[in-house]
Amino acid sequence: MARVYNFSAGPAVLPEEVLKEAADEMLDYRGTGMSVMEMSHRSKAFETIINEAEADLRELMNIPDNYKVLFLQGGASQQFAMIPMNLMKNRKAAYIVTGQWAKKAFQEAKIYGDAVEVASSADKTFSYIPDCSDLPIPEDADYVYICENNTIYGTKYKTLPNTKGHILVSDVSSCFLSEPVDVTKYGIIYGGVQKNVGPAGVVIVIIREDLITEDVLPGTPTMLRYKIHADAGSLYNTPPAYGIYICGNVFKWLKKQGGLAAMKERNEKKAKILYDFLDESKLFKGTVRKEDRSLMNVPFVTGDADLDAKFVKEAKEAGFENLKGHRTVGGMRASIYNAMPIEGVEKLVEFMREFEKNNGKED
Repeated sequence: MARVYNFSAGPAVLPEEVLKEAADEMLDYRGTGMSVMEMSHRSKAFETIINEAEADLRELMNIPDNYKVLFLQGGASQQFAMIPMNLMKNRKAAYIVTGQWAKKAFQEAKIYGDAVEVASSADKTFSYIPDCSDLPIPEDADYVYICENNTIYGTKYKTLPNTKGHILVSDVSSCFLSEPVDVTKYGIIYGGVQKNVGPAGVVIVIIREDLITEDVLPGTPTMLRYKIHADAGSLYNTPPAYGIYICGNVFKWLKKQGGLAAMKERNEKKAKILYDFLDESKLFKGTVRKEDRSLMNVPFVTGDADLDAKFVKEAKEAGFENLKGHRTVGGMRASIYNAMPIEGVEKLVEFMREFEKNNGKED
C-alpha cells in the first residue's frame, strides 16, 4: 500500500489510525454483526456512538453546559442561510468579509435582511485580516459574522473582533480542533468537518442555548430550525451516521494526542517548517501578511504560472497530492491539517528545495 502525502484543502487527510480502526470495524461494529453504515440511527449502538462523540467533543473544547452540540447536514454553506433565519430578529447583521466563504455567507444573509459589510480585505486579494478593534457595527445588529480561518487565502484571525457586545458567529471549518478556543466568546461556532475532523457530509454547530428559539424568520423550513435539531438530539431525521462515527473516532484520537493544546504546538511546529522555508526561498513566496498566516492552509507562488504548473505536476509524481492553489488565487496551497504528519511537511520542503535548485532564479 502506497499512501501519498495529501495536502488537499478538503475533503482532507484523516489520521491513519482512525482509518485502520474503521476498516477493522467495517463489517462488524463491536459485535453487532453489521457496519455502522447499515445500523439504525435509533439503535442503542448508534446512540452510544453519537453520545460519546458529543461527550468527547465537549471535553476537547471545554464546551459549557449552556451550549448545545448539533451534528447536522448541508455543510457550512447551509449555515449561511440557517444563521440569519434563526438569529436575524432585527433583520440586521454585520459581516467581516475576509475571503470567499465569508463573502458567500454575506451574500446569502442579504436575502433575509440588512447584511452590512463592516470590514473587508478584498482590496488586497484577502491576503490579510483587517483591523477589527473598532468596527462600525450597527447598534441593532443581531450578530457579527466571521470566517475565522480562510481556507483559500490562508489567513487566520489571531484576535477575535471587538463585537461591541453583539453575538459573535464564527465559521471555523478549516481550523476546527487545531488549537484551544474559548467557546464562551461565541454565540455560534460551527464548521464543516471535511477539513480537519472527518469525512464530508457533517457540519457541527455549537450554539448557546438562549439563541435556540421558536422565534425564527417566517418561512424558515422545519429542517433549518436549530430548535428542531436541539430538541431531537440531532436525531430529528436520519443523521449522517457514518460520518458522525468517524468524527467520534477522530475526537478519541485527538484526546490520545494530548488534546488541543498539544495539537496547537504540533501545528505551529509544522507550519514553521514551511513558512521558514518560504521566507528564505528565492523562488517561492507566501502570499499572506506574516502576522495573519494560517497554521492550516499555506498558499504560495513562484510568480510564474508555467513554473507553478510544472511544480504541481512534478510534486504529484513525487507523491505530494492536491497542491494546486484555488483558482481564485493560483499558485500552490499546502493544507497541513491535524492529521498531516510532520514528516509530510519536511518531505515537501525537501522537494521544494530540490525544485528550486533545478528551476531557481540565478543569484
